[in-house]
Amino acid sequence: MTDVATPAAPESRITMFGAQWCGDCRRSKKLLDVLNIDYDYVDLESVDDGADRAHAISGRTQIPVIAFPDGTHVVEPSDSTLHAKLTALGRIG
Repeated sequence: MTDVATPAAPESRITMFGAQWCGDCRRSKKLLDVLNIDYDYVDLESVDDGADRAHAISGRTQIPVIAFPDGTHVVEPSDSTLHAKLTALGRIG
């Protein structure tokens, strides 16, 4: 995981927008970490335009927003939904 203000190479990177106070964010972040997924994390409390960027992607104010290299995204995903998406992308077996 890399803390960055701007995701690197968005065509190949997964980007998660979240905050430490958000239980769903902590859960999704933990799953990404346990599965050893390489992703960019945008902390909405420390990145000035992070919330605006997340909203621009999802059109919603809920977090986490996880954006994928195929142009899709999920908002507040369950672990099973996130796991299935990562499998579909070939990031896990």
